[in-house]
Amino acid sequence: MYLTENDEITMRLVHYFVTKENYQPIIVNGSENEIWLENIDKPYSVIRINANYIHNNDQLQYDLFRSKSIIKQIKRKTFSLTCDMLNIQINLGENVDIKSIDDKHVDSIFIETADDKQLLEIFPDLKNDKCESKDAVDFFLNVTKDINEATEKKNKLYEKTFGKKTIIATYVLIAINLVIYLLTLSGTLKMGSFSVNKDAILAGQYYRLITGAFFHVDVIHLACNMYSLYIIGTQIETLLGKTKYLIIYFLSALTASLLSAVLSVGSSVGASGAIFGLLGALLYFGYHYRLYLGNSIISNIIPIIIINLFIGFSIPNVDNFAHIGGLLGGVFSSMMVGIEGKTDKSDRINGAIISIIFIVFLTFMLFK
Repeated sequence: MYLTENDEITMRLVHYFVTKENYQPIIVNGSENEIWLENIDKPYSVIRINANYIHNNDQLQYDLFRSKSIIKQIKRKTFSLTCDMLNIQINLGENVDIKSIDDKHVDSIFIETADDKQLLEIFPDLKNDKCESKDAVDFFLNVTKDINEATEKKNKLYEKTFGKKTIIATYVLIAINLVIYLLTLSGTLKMGSFSVNKDAILAGQYYRLITGAFFHVDVIHLACNMYSLYIIGTQIETLLGKTKYLIIYFLSALTASLLSAVLSVGSSVGASGAIFGLLGALLYFGYHYRLYLGNSIISNIIPIIIINLFIGFSIPNVDNFAHIGGLLGGVFSSMMVGIEGKTDKSDRINGAIISIIFIVFLTFMLFK
């Protein structure tokens, strides 16, 4: 096996970015002798390594134009207003002036070695990323092995996240709602004693902030909410797991009831506030996986939220304040419990702080 100097530079850079900086390759149709890497959580969302020979400034400008059109596609898919790219050129002609490129969202550099000073200023740890080898074959095998291992870890995370799981919590919640409705029909439970009612809560019946989410006015109300809970709940339980799912559900029910008690008139019941919290969780999850779920977020999640809020404001006797409270509670609590492999400790701490502040604020407004 024979590796050119450019081959070696490219492989060393890919090895570092994939194994140390958590970038991953993306497929760009029509691109040869160039590698595109993405990590939307990094200052450079996209890194492009181009080994194609650029022989003059006109070709360099065209190369940048083509790259920016690809960046536009990535921005649309990831809902990003900006997308900064590091454009690494490793094969330029002597008369090419890369400094002539002036774009605030694209930093273009020309390097002749993987330890180039410009790169080390941006990624100082690159100098410590060595892949020992005896010859070209050994180098190729070692680099490939490390990249495959890093990719395999990500694949296992995706399989764990998106893989089929046994659904339990959603069915238990649906069963509880059904049983409570039957007990209400039989007269064993009085809905008025458990609904979200401001005066009753201020009188010390704080349990209503949760129990109100398990009572329903009639069979249509129950059927609509349970169908929504089945569709959305099974998704969240699969993606986040039972414990995180239940935390989000009950915190969303709490914030829904609090905002309803603060702003609504009369009593309120139903699981829709908690279900809106699950929609908020789905929105938060979709944001972190937006490179893969971008089209689904635009075509499914966001329209469902907007349509349901519009219906809530258009039809009388629908407590849209509970829906909004649940939606916000779902987003904040999702940030608090986190998404494995996507949310770090600081984000979870921030999510917990925001959730507490939101609940304390609503409680203050309720008792003010």
